[in-house]
Formats: sequence, structure tokens, C-alpha cells
Amino acid sequence: MNITAYEKQFDDILDGTNNNDPYDNEDYVNYVKMNKARMSRWYKKGKISPEITETILKIDQPQNWVLITEPWCGDAAHSHAFIGKLATINPKINLTIQNRDAANSEIEKYLTNGGKSIPKLIVRDEAGNDLFDWGPRPKEAQAIVMEQKNDNTISAEDKKKQLQSWYNKDKGTMIQEELNALFNELN
Repeated sequence: MNITAYEKQFDDILDGTNNNDPYDNEDYVNYVKMNKARMSRWYKKGKISPEITETILKIDQPQNWVLITEPWCGDAAHSHAFIGKLATINPKINLTIQNRDAANSEIEKYLTNGGKSIPKLIVRDEAGNDLFDWGPRPKEAQAIVMEQKNDNTISAEDKKKQLQSWYNKDKGTMIQEELNALFNELN
């Protein structure tokens, strides 16, 4: 699906049009509400760096970007807007989105430590060959998550707050730096 159709899912969930599993659970609806606010904030306030803009503008062959995600995913909410903004910089980029839990999802090919962690961005050439994949979160955020997994002294709620605080302080810097490095490795 395209980015507009994906973002419409948020509205459908929040207005009750889509109350399929897991959105028949109030917790998931609340996640979607928070994530829509996060995405909106990053679309409005998130700055794209001159370095990655220059890199993206240098793409001279068509690319297909596939973003595997879900509206309930907090990590995706912080990355989605930046990926969406980057895709609009160069008309040679076609961004499509797959819901991780949909039947046609390719997530099984892009597991992280054996899990279906999202978001995952797969960058492909015009022939469909993978150039690279990125995700599920910037390396610093991933390190926080891995450290939290081994710490039973912090509540699940405090773990979420700690990670959200990192995203708020980072302001999309690390995802751009990591993607910029991956694109530069292609040359």
C-alpha cells in the first residue's frame, strides 16, 4: 500500500471503522492514538539533514523502498515520518508499506535476532534486488532495548518511557545518519 493508505489506517482504527484484532483491544487503540500524535509531530517538526538530502538526491536509478510496520508500533511511529520525508526527496524512489501481520508481509525474510521486530526498511533496486535493509530502530535505541531486556528492576512502563525519551532527544538524527551511511556504502 502507499503511505496515504497506511496513514488512513490510523484514522480507521481511531474512529472504530477498523476494530479487527488487535484493534478490538483498547490498549492497542491507545497505542495507535499515541503513535499518530508522534508521527504528526515528526512530520511537522522533524528536520531532514543536508547530508542525507544530498545523498538521496544523488540516487540516479529507480529504487523501491518497502517499509514493514504496524500502526501500534511505537518504534515505527518515530521512524515512519522520517522515512516518508526521505522518500519524497527524489522522484526515483517508490515507497510502499506492508503491515507486518498481513498475509503478504515479507517480515519472515527480515527477522531481527529471530523476531519480527519492526519497523524494517528494505531498499531495493528496480529489478527487486535488495540493496540493504535497516531496522527495527537506530543502534543506540536498540542498545537500550537489549539492556532493558536483561534488567528486571525496571517496570515495562518505565522501559517504554526511557525509550520514548531517547527518541525525543534524538529527533530523528540517528536514523538519518544510519541510512546515510548505508546509502554511501552502495557507492
